Amino acid sequence: MVRVEIPYHLRTLAGVRGEITLDVAGVVSVKSVLDALEARYPMLEGTIRDHGTLQRRAFLRFFVCEEDWSHEPTDKPLPEVIAAGKEPLLIIGAIAGGCSPHGD
Repeated sequence: MVRVEIPYHLRTLAGVRGEITLDVAGVVSVKSVLDALEARYPMLEGTIRDHGTLQRRAFLRFFVCEEDWSHEPTDKPLPEVIAAGKEPLLIIGAIAGGCSPHGD
């Protein structure tokens, strides 16, 4: 069982609380986890990755064992600790920021 943590707004949309556990067949990768997540919670299709391109949405990041995997190939096998469910795959909402045009 693979463990996945998703942002609060996506948990609300899916109607789940806390961590999600998924059965993932074959090679455990970000792609296969997202495929399993969307199959179980179809209302999440298009929220984490684009419908057509399957590219990650700009304001979401993937963290694996405290490392940012957002720019890694999505079919790259995840570490055994993730595949075995010892650590969760984190899908985190990125925060945009910056200065206002008035220098505040």
